[in-house]
Parts: sequence; structure tokens; C-alpha cells
Amino acid sequence: MMRRRHLKARVFGALVALLFGAWAAIVVAIVVVGRRDEAAPATAIVVLGAAQYEGRPSPVLRARLDHALELYRQALAPVVIVTGGTGTGDTTSEAQVSQRYLLQHGVPDSALVMETHGLTTSQSLHAVAAIVSSLPGRTVILVSDPFHMFRLSILAHALGLTPLTSPTRTSPISSRPATRWKYVFAESVKAPLTFLIERVSD
Repeated sequence: MMRRRHLKARVFGALVALLFGAWAAIVVAIVVVGRRDEAAPATAIVVLGAAQYEGRPSPVLRARLDHALELYRQALAPVVIVTGGTGTGDTTSEAQVSQRYLLQHGVPDSALVMETHGLTTSQSLHAVAAIVSSLPGRTVILVSDPFHMFRLSILAHALGLTPLTSPTRTSPISSRPATRWKYVFAESVKAPLTFLIERVSD
């Protein structure tokens, strides 16, 4: 009886150690991918939505848009896809706010495509995949905060896109270590769940 208890305790301890090791590996992957900028010629630049305040982009969204603007000015893609639906209590979508901001900064309307229904990262990227299917290519530059890049890559690959990650470096989230790590740890749960959900969906 005692030996069985010891054996169960050892098995349980091994499982805990295995799960912790897997989780730590995911955290490392999130950090590593978030530091990588793969921007290169692509079919489209995709800007993931973030909060907007009465028609004005939040500092987080503005940082993403400014980065996308820089990539567009480098002629890395002929199209910018802005994403994000209308949140509870809002009267306009994140995508509409993003479109307006980029228009004001010189991006022509013909180069902008809006995805206005996605309320989650997954919903937005599924819609982006449908948009890109009508374009000549499947390579997309994904623009968001560094913590977001790993999960975005998982989703993009699952949807048949070829993702190039290009995180913004000016987001207020990145400048606050406590906030940055909070998002990293949240992503360490969301990323494997996203992988499992997409595999089951396939």
C-alpha cells in the first residue's frame, strides 16, 4: 500500500513537472516570437484591432497603426487590412477608426480593407483569411503587440495563411513590465487553447 502511494505521488509529481515545463516553453516562445520582426514583401498588412475611444484610436491601437503605416510606406504590401468590430456601448467599429486614421495619414482608400465584425482575435483572422483568399497571394504581415504574435502565427497557419510577424515597439503595454508580463501569461493559456480549438475545428 505504501509503495503504491509513493508511486502515485511520483507519477503525479512527474505530470506536474511536465505540465510546468510545457507551460514555461510556451512562455519562452511567446517572448521570443514577440521580439522577432519578419516584415518582408507580402500580399497584405493586417492590423489587429484594439480599443477605440469615441472614434479615436487608443494609445495601443495607435501604436499598431503607426507601425502598419511605416510598413506600408516601405511598400511591403499594396493592401492594409484593418480589423475589429463594434464593442458593447460603442457606435463605431475598431476597423472604421483604424481606416479613418490611416486615411488621415496618407494611405489611399483603395489600399484599405475593413473587417468590421470580429470581436475576438480568432473571429478577425478567420475573416481576414476570407478576404485574402480573393487576393493574389497568402502571405500577410501581422501587426499587433509583441505578446500577441505567437498566437496570431498559430491561427494564421491554421487558416492557410503564411504569416510574417511584425510587432509594434511603441505600445504602452510594452513599456510597462508588469502589464507586459500580465499579457504574456494570459497568452500562455490562450495560445495552446487556440491550437487545440483549431485542430478540433479542422
